[in-house]
Amino acid sequence: MQSRPVLTLTLTASGAVAAHRFVTAAGAQVAAAGAAALGVSRSDAAAGTLFPCDTLGTGIVEAGEAITAGAALEAGADGRALAHDTGVKVAIALQAAAAAGQKIEVLLLPGA
Repeated sequence: MQSRPVLTLTLTASGAVAAHRFVTAAGAQVAAAGAAALGVSRSDAAAGTLFPCDTLGTGIVEAGEAITAGAALEAGADGRALAHDTGVKVAIALQAAAAAGQKIEVLLLPGA
C-alpha cells in the first residue's frame, strides 16, 4: 500500500485526531456521517498539536466497513471510510477492504 499526496497541509488539531481518518478544514476528525472532509490525517494528533493532512492526490484511510475497489466513499461519524450513500463524496477506493479497520489507498476528491 502506498500513498501519493500532491498536496499535504499542516493543520492544528481542534480535538483528538486519529491517523488515517477524514478530517475537516477546522482540524477536527469528521464527526458526522456523510459530512464534507478536507482530507485524510497522516498521523495521530492531540488537541492543539500540528498534524499533516493529505488533501489532494492519494491517501491512506481506515475503512469503517467492507469496501469494494472503485467504490465512491463518504466519511463515517468516526472519520473512517464508508461506501457512499447520501453524504458528500470525499474519495474513491483504489483498494478493497474486507472489513472495518483495514487501511486502504483512496483517491481524494478535491472540493468535496
